[in-house]
Amino acid sequence: MRDAIVRDSNGTELHEGDSVTLIKDLKVKGTSETIKRGTLVKNIRLTGNPGEIECSTRQVKGLVLKTEFLKKA
Repeated sequence: MRDAIVRDSNGTELHEGDSVTLIKDLKVKGTSETIKRGTLVKNIRLTGNPGEIECSTRQVKGLVLKTEFLKKA
């Protein structure tokens, strides 16, 4: 599971517990929430998929984000 290298939109490698910043406003499916560009997301968790990470924000818990919309903080 840990053989896939997870990279952000700039190609920087991401690790468990890193902090990332959103580079685009994202609507959250199933809610009326929008997470704004520039939002800092702390303590990310890696999934088995190199294109996704798991995280929690103040608005939404248990969120899965695509790495193409993130940059390492």
